[in-house]
Amino acid sequence: MAIVKRAPFGMLDDLRVVDRYLLVGNGGLTASILDYGATVQSLCFDGVDTVLGYDNLEGYLAGTSFQGASIGRYGNRIENSRFVIDGKTYTLAANEKGVTNIHGGVVGFDKKIWDAEILETAIPAVRFSLVSEDGEEGFPGRLKTSVTYSITDDNALHIVYEAVSDKDTHYNPTCHAYFNLNGAVDESALDLSVQIRADKFTAVDDLLIPVGDHVAVEGTPFDFRTPKPLGQDILADFEQLAVVGQGYDHNFVLTGEQPFATVISKKRGIGMDCYTDQPGVQLYSATCLDDPNGKGGVPLKRFAALCLETQHFPNTPNRADYPTTLIKANEPFTSETIYRFYKI
Repeated sequence: MAIVKRAPFGMLDDLRVVDRYLLVGNGGLTASILDYGATVQSLCFDGVDTVLGYDNLEGYLAGTSFQGASIGRYGNRIENSRFVIDGKTYTLAANEKGVTNIHGGVVGFDKKIWDAEILETAIPAVRFSLVSEDGEEGFPGRLKTSVTYSITDDNALHIVYEAVSDKDTHYNPTCHAYFNLNGAVDESALDLSVQIRADKFTAVDDLLIPVGDHVAVEGTPFDFRTPKPLGQDILADFEQLAVVGQGYDHNFVLTGEQPFATVISKKRGIGMDCYTDQPGVQLYSATCLDDPNGKGGVPLKRFAALCLETQHFPNTPNRADYPTTLIKANEPFTSETIYRFYKI
């Protein structure tokens, strides 16, 4: 029978306890979620922990790569850390290079303890809730938000985002899990087979802000329409790979076909299909990852994982040509992303 268990994971300096919630599905998939950052700490299938992270709370407190965290208010980047709503300019925390707002600001949702509630339903689920006050990190509106994790019998982790604000505001949540289906203690994800159903990607400048129109993937290293190893073209002589430090950290414009992405580990004989109702996904190849404190004492290194962050496009608040991230006052927001695992 599917179950949810809660256990202490660590303690903050102010003596608040951080708990870990273990979700055990009927099909064998298990997930450990922390109330600190509503963070996916582990995601195990067929004996393989498929996400990077840390064995203890200290790793998450010291880490700078958003391992497994729920991101908010805005996943990805906002140019010059500002946007305009109804003629009023809102100035945000410039927490990347002193210029750009990234992943919500200095103290984003990843650094907060969320209220947790185990849902007494047939499917094991935990709902994490948070209130972001008006003006927090510069964003308007008192935002009430939640992230609900559940595991279904087909070995799928469902992530449901819900929110409502008392003012018009921009909201773009995502999950920053670092996937390596070879196992969390494997030092490379470059041999993983990756398919992304996207005909275009978003070119960026040296601050990783979108420039110009979307670019066709055809004939470029960004063409994942047919499955290929993550590392097949990653070292190609191509300006958009070089601009992020020779790798991928780009938004892909999804066609709407589902699953929008498939990742396969031939080494472990497992696959992951990904589903979302969002228009884009940020593929990040962990190009800048450098942390000595990964699980099992294995360092988190460059190219050790890939992120598939479902979301709207970067800098959407300042791009009228993009699908909007504006949520109107008192109108509910909801979105769902699914990661389904299977043996191949």
